[in-house]
Amino acid sequence: MADEKSRVSGESPREAKGPLLPTSTADAAIAEKTQPAKPVFHPALYVVTWITLSSSVILFNKWILDSLDFRYPVILTTYHLSFATVATQLMARYTTLLDGRKSVKMTGRVYLRAIVPIGIFFSLSLICGNLTYLYLSVAFIQMIKATTPVAVLLSSWAMGIAPVNLKQLANVSAIVVGVVIASFGEIKFVWIGFLYQLGGVLFEAIRLNLVQALLSSAEYKMDPLVSLYYFAPICAAMNGVVALIWEVPRVSLGEVYNVGLVTFFLNGLCAFLLNVSVVFLIGKTSAVVMTLCGVLKDVLLVLASMAIWATPISGLQAFGYSIALGGMIYYKLGGEALKGYVGEAGRQWAEFGSTRPALRKVVTISAVLLLVFLLFGGLAPTYAPEYDPSQYITSAAGKLGVSS
Repeated sequence: MADEKSRVSGESPREAKGPLLPTSTADAAIAEKTQPAKPVFHPALYVVTWITLSSSVILFNKWILDSLDFRYPVILTTYHLSFATVATQLMARYTTLLDGRKSVKMTGRVYLRAIVPIGIFFSLSLICGNLTYLYLSVAFIQMIKATTPVAVLLSSWAMGIAPVNLKQLANVSAIVVGVVIASFGEIKFVWIGFLYQLGGVLFEAIRLNLVQALLSSAEYKMDPLVSLYYFAPICAAMNGVVALIWEVPRVSLGEVYNVGLVTFFLNGLCAFLLNVSVVFLIGKTSAVVMTLCGVLKDVLLVLASMAIWATPISGLQAFGYSIALGGMIYYKLGGEALKGYVGEAGRQWAEFGSTRPALRKVVTISAVLLLVFLLFGGLAPTYAPEYDPSQYITSAAGKLGVSS
């Protein structure tokens, strides 16, 4: 009987209360491989890298084209695309970063009907974008670029990709209003540069819609680096033809050496690394983070333009750009998401006020004074553009017999 009880109890297995320990070295290796991999770098590093490279490319291009007086934007664009073509070909052969291209069913027919049209509009967007640097400041260029969501929406309707939605149009109207106000406040407004930038925004919007139509099929899903692998060669060829006709006959070796071969290499490398950083950024962050990072990058570029080139920004311009940025955030994130973020920010602000009431008052008063200063400081030259107080001071000093 005792033997039977022991036999029955031995047949009922005990429940495991924890993970089983590996019984051999091979099992230990398998268990280690099944553990989720920890991220090598914090997502903030990818965000900072992307913002740095994206801002650097824009400032670098402006410096070469304007400050160093290399006024050949098509040649510079062709060089960037040629650099990207060579770099992606080498990466496809010697690294795994472009292995995603193997899942893309690319044929000659698809390349001609899909890739080539996208490449044409990509080239036109880059050419117009770089031509703008010859006429407008980086700050004003970034303000005009805020209209990109509006152009994408309107062009998607015109191309039949999306149905007309007047509610969406109302959502993006704030962007248009803000950019119009910023344009009226622009101190150094140049029509040809403004039209070039609008053309660049329009071509970029059409390109984005064509890319969206292409990627709607699962067979052609590709990350930005794989896209560059396919687009860069055709774009470099088309830009090269335009450069040969338009700019190569006018450029001299002296102008090239004035910039410097090392500078050109670093410029091309910076532009290519930006595309690589986008791949990692998309995989490590959310759409919300990318939207806010884009807004932060634009604001930093405006500030950098003011610091490097002493770009004057009027209060009216700052006010209009603020409206445009607010409209862009609302359009990309949506009203419900913004309500949640605003509610959370309100709770944090209330908590900050309860713990540090004096500091919150200082921050509030400083913000109000800064806003008043920007608005009235920018509008004052408009109402009294020829007012010069020095002449009245000199006149008063002469009447009093005091030398000024």
